[in-house]
Amino acid sequence: MSLPAATLFVVTAIFAIAGALVTISARRPLRAAIGLLIHIISLAGMFLTLDAQLLAVLQLLVYAGAVVVLFVFVIMLIGPAAEVGPIQGRVASRTLSIAMTVAVALAVSTTVAYFEAPWGAVSDEFGTVEGLGMAIYKQALVPFEVISITLLVAIIGAIAIARSRTE
Repeated sequence: MSLPAATLFVVTAIFAIAGALVTISARRPLRAAIGLLIHIISLAGMFLTLDAQLLAVLQLLVYAGAVVVLFVFVIMLIGPAAEVGPIQGRVASRTLSIAMTVAVALAVSTTVAYFEAPWGAVSDEFGTVEGLGMAIYKQALVPFEVISITLLVAIIGAIAIARSRTE
């Protein structure tokens, strides 16, 4: 990786971490949504440094263009000045949630640490339309079809629930 690409990667990584911290620490929902937008844009920049232009464009279109706009729309409906108070709860539930978070983080980190991928074989097509198509339709056809059927069933269920409430 060249020096400008490495510099851009480090800068976007710093912005991604800062955006994530703003998202989880903001007391006002609108500021949290802006932090999420910063995080998503910097992730798209990180995809660009990895020569994954398709993933960067999809990141911007889907997440920054649709999901964050939806979040902001909902925040405006409930009121942008709404402030989230401290969570009142038992010590046992907080301890259990922290323990589960640590367990999941350890499981993911050990899985990633021992994962061996053929990086040289996928580096030519990584992030391209052809590479994504080959990965979806050749290597993961069954999971792709299962997900599409599950989404179809969820859409039909949502329509059925919405129709029963309006009549």
